[in-house]
Amino acid sequence: MSEETLFTRIVDGEIPSYSVYEDDTTYAFLDANPLTPGHTLVIPKEPYERFQDVPADLAADVFAVVHALTPAVEAAVDAPASTIAINNGETAGQEVAHVHWHIIPRFEDDGTGPVHALFEYADLDEDRMASIAAAIRENE
Repeated sequence: MSEETLFTRIVDGEIPSYSVYEDDTTYAFLDANPLTPGHTLVIPKEPYERFQDVPADLAADVFAVVHALTPAVEAAVDAPASTIAINNGETAGQEVAHVHWHIIPRFEDDGTGPVHALFEYADLDEDRMASIAAAIRENE
């Protein structure tokens, strides 16, 4: 586990938040700097830095909350869709070293495209694809 983070201070009530859900392991609240109305963060209460650091059973609990909250968030702001995301590590854009899921309501006129718009497609031949697939299987 990581050291105390901004999010653990929110969970502990040291920093105010607009809480939308809480149980023994999970806390959800509106993002203080929302990308769209209703942008919600869902976190494990314990401060794990990266997704792979979270024990599998806890990750399942937290994701069950993401699953349950997504339609509630969409309904609350009349959003026809949402993007669910994790920035896993600083290079990926993670700004708080406490793993968190984003539920970002999406609207027809929000000016943002799909996650694929963040990247240029990698040009990989069949040998490279097979090599990557094998390396993933070996590191499972």
